[in-house]
Amino acid sequence: MPTKALPHRETHAVGRIGWLRAAVLGANDGIVSTASLIIGVAAAADGKGAVMLAGIAGLVAGAMSMAAGEYVSVSSQADTEKADLTRERSELAQQPEAEHAELVGIYKARGLSDELAEQVAAALEGAGTLKAHARDELGIVEAYRARPVQAAMASAGTFSIGAGLPLAMAALLPMASLPLGVSLASLAFLALLGALGAWAGGAPIARGVMRVAFWGAIAMLVTYAIGSLFGTSVA
Repeated sequence: MPTKALPHRETHAVGRIGWLRAAVLGANDGIVSTASLIIGVAAAADGKGAVMLAGIAGLVAGAMSMAAGEYVSVSSQADTEKADLTRERSELAQQPEAEHAELVGIYKARGLSDELAEQVAAALEGAGTLKAHARDELGIVEAYRARPVQAAMASAGTFSIGAGLPLAMAALLPMASLPLGVSLASLAFLALLGALGAWAGGAPIARGVMRVAFWGAIAMLVTYAIGSLFGTSVA
């Protein structure tokens, strides 16, 4: 007697795209922008108080900006999806035959025979007409749906965590070694973030590490140079 295959549950990285993109962006921006701000101010300032004040202000302002920006941008995507779904729902009600033929044509274009395309379209519409047309005609898939609140919270939360790392290093380090210490620690944090983001998304870890560390190093180098020039000119 043949062995019956046991059902198994699959978890795909694509299901994490909605929050993973916002989380990685928030944490990366938190580390890079706050570390760059701290390093730039440290290169120009004489006391540690100004450095810490700039870092805290950058954390608060950045977290609020990330939340607002992410919410607005993702809300625009959600509004577009809603408008397309409303229009599609109206078209399905007014001209169901034409919409059915359009769905059949999509499946035929993918390589199905006329008969099989008709059967597939009928079966999928039977399970949910709007859902079938949203997925195959509009390209709106549940895993990619816009979720503004989720994206805003993920960005603000991870930005705050990311920004808190170089800020904590700045609080622990003496002023003389602060620029170099914060730079090296932030590069290590960025490398860890790149590795975690790549792992969560199923991407090559080395590529993720190199990508975030390289651009983070460039940002910190530029702001340190600007801070040094500004401090020299003031002196």
